[in-house]
Amino acid sequence: MFKIKKTLLWIVILMVSMSMIAVFSLAGCKKEEVAAEEEVAEEEVVEEEAAETLTIAVIVPPVENPFFGTMQEIAAAKAEELGYNTIKLVHDDDANKQLEQFETVIAQGVAAIILDNAGADATVAAVQLAKDAGIGCFLVDREITAEGVAISQIISNNYQGATILAEYFAELMGEEGTYVELTGKDTDTNAHIRSQGYHDVLDQIEGMEMVGQQTANWSQDEGYTVMETLLQQNPEIKGVICGNDTMALGAQAALLTAGRDDVICVGFDGSDDAIASIMAGELKATSLQPVAEMAMQAAIQADQWIKTGSTGKPEKQSIDMVLLTPDNANNYKAFAPK
Repeated sequence: MFKIKKTLLWIVILMVSMSMIAVFSLAGCKKEEVAAEEEVAEEEVVEEEAAETLTIAVIVPPVENPFFGTMQEIAAAKAEELGYNTIKLVHDDDANKQLEQFETVIAQGVAAIILDNAGADATVAAVQLAKDAGIGCFLVDREITAEGVAISQIISNNYQGATILAEYFAELMGEEGTYVELTGKDTDTNAHIRSQGYHDVLDQIEGMEMVGQQTANWSQDEGYTVMETLLQQNPEIKGVICGNDTMALGAQAALLTAGRDDVICVGFDGSDDAIASIMAGELKATSLQPVAEMAMQAAIQADQWIKTGSTGKPEKQSIDMVLLTPDNANNYKAFAPK
């Protein structure tokens, strides 16, 4: 009898021990499952954080020109609004510096590059370098001489803007008299397109004659000195037509210094400084480039391409310009309607 009880006792002890082992084993498994779930959750958080920290580079010419400064700020702000970090760089219209900047941001692993370039020909190699690295380039304002390399080339309709400005300039001149032209950088396609637009209108008017043409390289300071020289050479001029607002503002300052506020001077871009000059009765007109729209579209299309591999739009996109005169200039600010 005692042996039976002793046997039963050992059976009970054995069963209790096995139950406890099972409980501890289940607890251990549960702990491992929780740990595994926590690890997966941490990985998902890391992936989400990585997705949130993609970077877009915004590279432009000298930001002392409000046209380029505004463009960079608007493009970067839109990219940040869409959830990206941004790198803002200035190439100073130096193609070699631009190439170095491309090499740097490519090495940093940016997701896309928004660019107002440093030369239509010289920029092709840099954009191709980015494409080969799987990084899309979204060009604004200035085109390059190759297609199929950049994802988007979003530009103002420079020719249309030049023709409407030239028509108004001719009207102000009474379609007669002599004038001079200040052109932009020779390496910039836009300089040639604008000049062509001017001459396709003005060369058809028999009473008007261009007596001087010189580059001022988009610069206000050069606009001043070039205007001084041209005025000395051609004191009888009645008008000045410029390839951008900064050159026009420099030329206008030189004219005022010389006491020639009778000379008609027009610009091109639609900057706030030009608008202020127009409203003050100095510059007579400018063509507004839709900088805000171009910059925002570049960021939006970069985001779309990063997420889907396509913008859904053609590479080359052109936006019409608006003629600003004393009648409507005050309705615009920061290259957009107020």
